[in-house]
Amino acid sequence: MSTPAGVSKDITPKLLDHGLTVVDLSPDFRLKDPEQYKIWYGFEHPAPDLLGKAVYGLPELHREELRNAKLVANPGCNATAAILSLVPAVESGLIDLEHIAVDVKVGSSEAGMKPSIGTHHPERANVMRPYEATGHRHVAEVEQELKAIAGREVRVALVPHAVGAVRGALATSHVWLADGSVDEMALWKAYAKRYGNEPFVRIVRGRYPDPKYVVGSNFTDVGLAVEQRLGRVALFAAIDNLMKGAAGQAVQCMNVMLGIDERTGLSYPPLRPV
Repeated sequence: MSTPAGVSKDITPKLLDHGLTVVDLSPDFRLKDPEQYKIWYGFEHPAPDLLGKAVYGLPELHREELRNAKLVANPGCNATAAILSLVPAVESGLIDLEHIAVDVKVGSSEAGMKPSIGTHHPERANVMRPYEATGHRHVAEVEQELKAIAGREVRVALVPHAVGAVRGALATSHVWLADGSVDEMALWKAYAKRYGNEPFVRIVRGRYPDPKYVVGSNFTDVGLAVEQRLGRVALFAAIDNLMKGAAGQAVQCMNVMLGIDERTGLSYPPLRPV
């Protein structure tokens, strides 16, 4: 399923009743709490029972659950980049969970096929424009997944920025160290431990992650930078919003569900230079 928000919620239950297995790229089954749909999407969910059964389709977090899933809710692209940038730092307990701010730069393809003044390229070219700065709906997914990892409420501020690119998303998550200072190597080790065996996550050192190096592929490049003076860390994740942020991730989930090598059909190198 790949529909606008609010469409799949009425169709997917019928497909499941007919015995089909569904990977849904819309947001209609991503959130576990039906009350969140009233807040972020403006509708009352007609199938709240399915929200608890749907598996959030991020294999790096839910691989085992995906193996037996009948309904997979493919994550949003902003949420994918934000979550993957943050997971090891949250798991390690090295950061202050009360203060997390995520800045996501995104290309125009994130807005989908329907043209608007904001996505028409003569207008979009050279733009650097924040939008939904008072609260983007993908933040609900980020908080939900980080809460499950931390075992407590986590509040995240997320502001996306439209930039003059067709595809690609870069999340920069600003966090503060729990005790004000930490050995930078401890953070790198946390990322190596979490992602060292992940087929589609690459840990980048010596430069910072850049969507240019992942466009056309299902890879996520992650990295970090520590500002000791302020006890602040910038956590980066770069993805192709049409691949790891959408279709590629859906195929990866499908592969896991089918019990085949999850790299099947996705072992393409990035398109650099783009």
